Amino acid sequence: MPTSSCSIEIPVSYETLNLPHVKISHHPGGTSTATPVMILTLNRPEKYNAFTSEMANSLTEAYNIFNVDSRVKVVVLTGAGRMFCAGSDLDVGFGDGQGSAVEFRDMSVVPGGRVALAMHRCHKPTIAALQGSAVGVGMTMTLPAAVRICHEKSKYGFVFTRRGLTIESCASYFLPRLVGYSRAMHLITTGAVYPPSRKYFGDLFTEVLPDSGQVLIRALEMAEDMAKNVSPLASSMSRALMWRGPGSPEEAHLLESRIFHHMIGQKDYKEGVNAFLEKRSPRFEVDPGEKSAPSYPWWPSTDIALGPIVLKPSKL
Repeated sequence: MPTSSCSIEIPVSYETLNLPHVKISHHPGGTSTATPVMILTLNRPEKYNAFTSEMANSLTEAYNIFNVDSRVKVVVLTGAGRMFCAGSDLDVGFGDGQGSAVEFRDMSVVPGGRVALAMHRCHKPTIAALQGSAVGVGMTMTLPAAVRICHEKSKYGFVFTRRGLTIESCASYFLPRLVGYSRAMHLITTGAVYPPSRKYFGDLFTEVLPDSGQVLIRALEMAEDMAKNVSPLASSMSRALMWRGPGSPEEAHLLESRIFHHMIGQKDYKEGVNAFLEKRSPRFEVDPGEKSAPSYPWWPSTDIALGPIVLKPSKL
């Protein structure tokens, strides 16, 4: 990850951005400005969306912008063509192993960890719509997502050990927490690919659909519902409580009480209650980047880059 400050300029339209190997679309289509639901597509269908440094940089940049853009509420991540992602582009490779580990971490040809962290740190939740098969980094990049939907006839796997490699993209943190250590050990040590119905995946895929064409449609339905009915602030803080929670019930009680106290003082709480009582859809307007709890982040900070400078357009 870069070690110097970078600027983030929020575009009026994401469809004007030139991000190599990635396509960003507004949803619904035909709009000239950003929408609450954004579609982020891995866009190398001729290479089965094989992962490259350009794709990693594009995904990281997109998530960094989504994070600070109050217009965006939910991100749907999918792939173009038959496969979601065939893993790293082995025609490019990973270099020769020379140089320092820090340089490799920050500037390697396949920096999947930067993508996983950008997705994880983004206040806006991601729904991963795996419309086709995915292996390697094609799987690990989706682990920080809030929801994963897939195709029942496609195959998925963590094939690193079959390529003489270890897992990456923070998978050693996310995967055991999502599926349990026993299943994670099986998936990693076999390095095999399986249909999503196999028990080794546990509940990693929350929905498995029979038609690949249904996957993105279902993900967008879910994203629309979330964007319309879920407070971005409450969602962001709740996910942080689960991923960054303390180690005991007593500590969890103390932390949750502080965050809950903060939330009942926010406009979203009043709006959510009034909308329920008045039997109407809520109009949540609180930006989680601006109204996070005073104690956020409540965990010890690990610095891997300097914070960005946000440059907002004069008129959105």
